Amino acid sequence: MSATIGRGTWIDKLASELVAREEALGRDTSMIRVESGLGASGVPHIGSLGDAVRAYGVALALRDMGHRSELVAYSDDMDGLRRVPAGMEGAGLEEQVGRPVSSIGDPDGCHASYGAHMSSLLLGALDALGIEYEHMSAREAYAAGRFAGQAAEILGAAGRIGDHIAGATGQEKFRGALPYWPVCESCGRLYTAVAREHLGGGRVSYECAGAEIGGRRVDGCGHAGEADAARGPGKLAWKVEFAARWDALDVRFEAYGKDIMDSVMVNDWVSENVLGRAPPHHVRYEMFLDRAGGKISKSSGNVLTPQEWLRYGTPQSLLLLLYKRIAGARRVGVEDVPQLMDELARLERLYFGAEDEPNAERAARLRGLYEYAHLLSPPPERQERAPYGLLVELARAFREDREAIVARRLVEYGTVREPGEALAESIRLAGRYADERAGGGAGGSAAEMGEGARAALLEVADALDAGGDAHAAVREASKRHGVQAREVFRAAYLALIGAPSGPRLGRFVDDIGPSRAAAMIREGA
Repeated sequence: MSATIGRGTWIDKLASELVAREEALGRDTSMIRVESGLGASGVPHIGSLGDAVRAYGVALALRDMGHRSELVAYSDDMDGLRRVPAGMEGAGLEEQVGRPVSSIGDPDGCHASYGAHMSSLLLGALDALGIEYEHMSAREAYAAGRFAGQAAEILGAAGRIGDHIAGATGQEKFRGALPYWPVCESCGRLYTAVAREHLGGGRVSYECAGAEIGGRRVDGCGHAGEADAARGPGKLAWKVEFAARWDALDVRFEAYGKDIMDSVMVNDWVSENVLGRAPPHHVRYEMFLDRAGGKISKSSGNVLTPQEWLRYGTPQSLLLLLYKRIAGARRVGVEDVPQLMDELARLERLYFGAEDEPNAERAARLRGLYEYAHLLSPPPERQERAPYGLLVELARAFREDREAIVARRLVEYGTVREPGEALAESIRLAGRYADERAGGGAGGSAAEMGEGARAALLEVADALDAGGDAHAAVREASKRHGVQAREVFRAAYLALIGAPSGPRLGRFVDDIGPSRAAAMIREGA
C-alpha cells in the first residue's frame, strides 16, 4: 500500500511534488508563491473561481508542510475587451471593443471601470469563501514598472521568440510584430496598435493598423507613434506575459486550463530561454461545462457564477466542488447544489466517525477533502444535518414561519435532535432554492433500480394520487411486483429527496401533499 501524502488528496500530492522540484532546482523554499490570473473582461464564473481556489489549496498544503506560501490574485485589467458579453448588449460597450477593460467606464456606475467591476465580483467570491490573497492589478503593475526589466529582455529577443511561437504553434503574427500591445494614444485601443520595432530602452514604435478582435475586423485609426513598454500604457502579449510575471513576482506554481495550453508552453520556453529562469510547477485542469455539455463562456452568457451558487449552497459546498478533483471535464449547474450539500454532510459523518469507510486510503482522502472544504479549519464537532432535498420540500410546504416549522418537523421526524445554526442556515438556503428555482424540487433519480421496483414505484404514485396510504401502497405494490419493500422505499426517497432514506414516508407525504409526492416519484422513476 502506498504511503499517504499529507491528507491524502491530489492537493497534498501536488504540493509535495512542487517542493521536491524546488529543492532539486536549488531554490529557496522558505516562501513559495502561487499565482492565479483573474480575467476582468466578463462576468466571472465557477471556472474562473476554480483557478484561484485550487491555487490557494496548494498554498494551504505548503503551509501545512511548514513553508510560507501566499496566493497572488492577478487581475488582467489591461486586457482589451474582445466582444460584448451576453446580456450586456445595451450597455454601450459595442464601441469599446479593443480598449483595455480598465479604461472602459463601469456600465453599472459603481466602480472606477468595467474591469474593476468584473474583478470585484471574483474577489468578492474569494472573500465569501475565506480565500486569502494578495491582489495585483495589471494596470497598476505596468504603470509602476513591475515588469520593465522582463519587457526589455523579451523585446530584445523578439526575433527568437517570434520564430519559436511560429514553430511551436503555427502562429506567424509575432514574426512581423513585437510581442507587445501598445495602447494607441489616438484612439485608445489595444490590439489594433501593432508594435513594429524595438527602439531600445523599452520603447517601441507602432502603427494603429487594425486587427481581428473577437471574430470581427476592427479598423485602426492609422496613427503612428511610440510607446514605453516599461511603464505603458500597454501590455505584453499573452505568449510572453506569464513568463514576465513569474520572473518579476517569483511565482513557483500556477495551474492552467487546457484552453491556454499553447500559451503556457511558449511562456515556459521564454522563461527558460530568454529570462533564464525555470518556469513554475504546473498542473493542467479540464474545463467546467454547462449542463448541456457546452463550454462555459463569458461571451455566450451560459455562466454559473459563484454568487448564484452561494444563494443556495454554503461556501464549503462550493469549495468541495472545486477541491474534489482537478482532472476531467465536469458538467455543472445550480442543480448540483443539493448533491454537493449532501456529499459534504456525508464527509462530515465520516470525519467525526458517525459513518464508516472500510478502505483506509480512501477514508484518509475523504477526511482530507472535508478539511480542505473548510480550508484546513474544520468545525470542532459534528453538526446536525438533514438531506437538502428534504429541506427543499418542507420549505415548499411551509412558507410561513418557515425556519421554525421546518426545524420542528425535523425533530418530530427524528431526523435531528437539537437544531443548531448550521441547520438553520441550510433551511434558509434550501428555502431560497425552493422559492427561486423552477419547480423548486431537489429530488433525485431512482433510475438504477430494476424494472420490478420501478413498476412498483409508479404504482405507488398512482395510489397517492388516488388518496391511498403511502406505506400500504408500498407494501402492496412490492408484493405485486415481487420486490422487497425496502427497495421501493429506498427508490421513493431517492426520487423525493435525493437520499436513500428519510422520515416516515406517510407523514412526509402528508406534509408536502400527495399530488406533489406522486409527481416527483414519476419524475424520479
